[in-house]
Amino acid sequence: MTRRNFLTSTLIAGFAASFAWSPVASAEEIQVGSHMPLTGSLARSGQSFREGMLVAVKMFNDSQTKHQIKVTLIDDETQPAKAVGAVEKLASDGAVAILGGYGSNIVGPASDTANRLGKVYITAGAVSEELVQRGNRNFFRINNNAGYLRGFEGMVEELKAASVSIVASTREAPMLLAKGLEESLAKKNVKVTLHPFDPAITDFKPIVNKIKLQDKSDIIFMSAYENDYVGIIRAAKVLKPPAKLIAGAWSLAIPKMYQDFPDLMQNVVGTTPLPYPVDMKDAEGQAFVAAFKTMFNKDIDYAATLSFVKTIVMLEALGRAADAGTLKTGGLAEEVRKTKRSSVLGPIAFNDVGDNPNFTLAMGQHREGKIVLVSPAEQATGKIAYPGLPW
Repeated sequence: MTRRNFLTSTLIAGFAASFAWSPVASAEEIQVGSHMPLTGSLARSGQSFREGMLVAVKMFNDSQTKHQIKVTLIDDETQPAKAVGAVEKLASDGAVAILGGYGSNIVGPASDTANRLGKVYITAGAVSEELVQRGNRNFFRINNNAGYLRGFEGMVEELKAASVSIVASTREAPMLLAKGLEESLAKKNVKVTLHPFDPAITDFKPIVNKIKLQDKSDIIFMSAYENDYVGIIRAAKVLKPPAKLIAGAWSLAIPKMYQDFPDLMQNVVGTTPLPYPVDMKDAEGQAFVAAFKTMFNKDIDYAATLSFVKTIVMLEALGRAADAGTLKTGGLAEEVRKTKRSSVLGPIAFNDVGDNPNFTLAMGQHREGKIVLVSPAEQATGKIAYPGLPW
């Protein structure tokens, strides 16, 4: 990271954090670090993660008299090496914990570095199974691959779709999801065709043309990231394969995607925990919505919600460890591991490897700037448009 980029990120975070918390007389200040992709190919998700985190910090600090959290945020620019450098910098500056980034290929080396430095690391943006198979007792995540699998599998069953074409990046997390879906859907007698692509590809017309001429699948599922979604849907809009639906995984069913690409997102379906605009039933969710609106003058979205929950979980554990006097003697990881609470994402609890086995998602469909929950049936806020395509 250049000196200029680090200073810019720190100043931005410092301004936001100063807005998000007010020091309480004689309260203990706890330093926390964070790295997120504020620029680069995953910047939309990173910016939403930043917003959800800052709201959680404000809400926690407003509720406290003994502890106040101060966050320093560094832009990792969607690059693993810069994420590692960010963690090293944050740890050397006194951060007792790291609120992690987005993308398994970034979170992996960053959390390894945090573990080496004795810092607890939590994320809501990395689903690779390898992350919870490293024996890293300082690593936690609130979401996982299984939750995304369940969301899409359930929708395919409800629609009685006979065939699915999966367009998947060969990056670790997208390919893990794609392989999992290929295996599980095949067991349900769904015809599945997997089309891997190199992350450097920008022209998806050859893949989409194969789907059009050979697969002729009911559903096209994209296991990829933001810019890939755009390229795949653009190619499909030109070639018009005889699919009935286009769907995908993380950071697809978010308002920002429709705002940036309204000509591409109509009727597209993605994994999400909430409809948009949201309708929170519980007190914490309502407080989150209100605080987010006050701070950013907009409604919450999927990525901000993930970040809000992971941050609240970490901050509550920090408070408990500080109360017990174990924050500086290795007690924070055990306090995180003791977490058992409800949240706007459902129950949160961690198993022995730091995973949250309760995680699951619904499927949301873009409709004229709104996101309607369309599956599972018991959570649906509207009926799915099927067939339903962006053209």
